[in-house]
Amino acid sequence: MPAHAPSSRPASVVVLRFGRFVAMGAVAVLILVAGVWASWGTAQHVMLTKGREQGTVDVARCGEQTCWGRFAPRSAGAQPRSRVVLERSVAVERGRTYAVVLKPGGDEAVRSGPAGVLYAWVPLGGALLLASVVVAGGLLRTRAAWVLALSGVALLTAAFVAVRLS
Repeated sequence: MPAHAPSSRPASVVVLRFGRFVAMGAVAVLILVAGVWASWGTAQHVMLTKGREQGTVDVARCGEQTCWGRFAPRSAGAQPRSRVVLERSVAVERGRTYAVVLKPGGDEAVRSGPAGVLYAWVPLGGALLLASVVVAGGLLRTRAAWVLALSGVALLTAAFVAVRLS
């Protein structure tokens, strides 16, 4: 008799494992796609600036959700405006001047430059952290989970540092 007999798993165990792998993989991919989707709404304006109005805004006042101030153009074709709106966040303070890009068809501005790019991708950083938990716990792929988690932490840290330094 051999020292150990080859173990044969029932087909139901194999199907359940495959089902878990597919389901958790789909959840992880869905989380990452949602992170990219949430980030792209702002990131497209910051990263694809050709033909967009670029300049600076001197933040004069802040409300509960938004801050606003005078827009001074820096790009060809941009017009000065007496009032443009920035989303209020930890990245915007009253009395400071920020480089911005105006969203087409309105008076809404988003921060530009390295700080604006990194800040726009913050939702993806959170999605990377969340997906790492799913990959580690649901897919049992710890190395891939560590890569996702460290990428998310690096993105969030870089965004924080860039926003604070600018």
